[in-house]
Amino acid sequence: MIVIRNFEPSDFEDVLEIEAEAFSEHNPFLYMNFYEMNSEGFFVAEYNHYIVGFVVGYQLSTNEGRIFSLAVRKGFRSMGIGARLMDSILSEFMRKILQNASLEVRITNVKAQKFYKRMDFIPCWIERGYYSDGEDGVIMKKRLTPFAVTFLENTGKPVLPEKERVIRFLDYV
Repeated sequence: MIVIRNFEPSDFEDVLEIEAEAFSEHNPFLYMNFYEMNSEGFFVAEYNHYIVGFVVGYQLSTNEGRIFSLAVRKGFRSMGIGARLMDSILSEFMRKILQNASLEVRITNVKAQKFYKRMDFIPCWIERGYYSDGEDGVIMKKRLTPFAVTFLENTGKPVLPEKERVIRFLDYV
């Protein structure tokens, strides 16, 4: 059984393993900084006391939450763990009454882009040379509605807001 819970310092080594497996850019100290400055936005997925995924997000502004990183171990992908982690961070953003969530994804990471679209994120624009290796990033956003916050508080169940209109069309998507 998969359990989503708050990150604990003892999870650090596992998170770094997953991060190194999933991403080409690697900065281990970033995750401990996130935990120290924003522990309520750091969740892990655990299977039999084994960390199989994580998500990190933070409040970017008065009305927007930013998803910094989401990753699932290779042997545990396509099992709904990423969606459960995403639901956890979005619920945290809604608890803070944030109106929007945003993230960036590599332009070549089509699989992740499809996942985020299934989670109702919309590609908004391209940031040229966003990553340190010069690759472009696609900025994606999702609207979090006040109704969703009220529904979540009253029922404990998240509600999917209506899809936003695309701010800018991307000719390759």
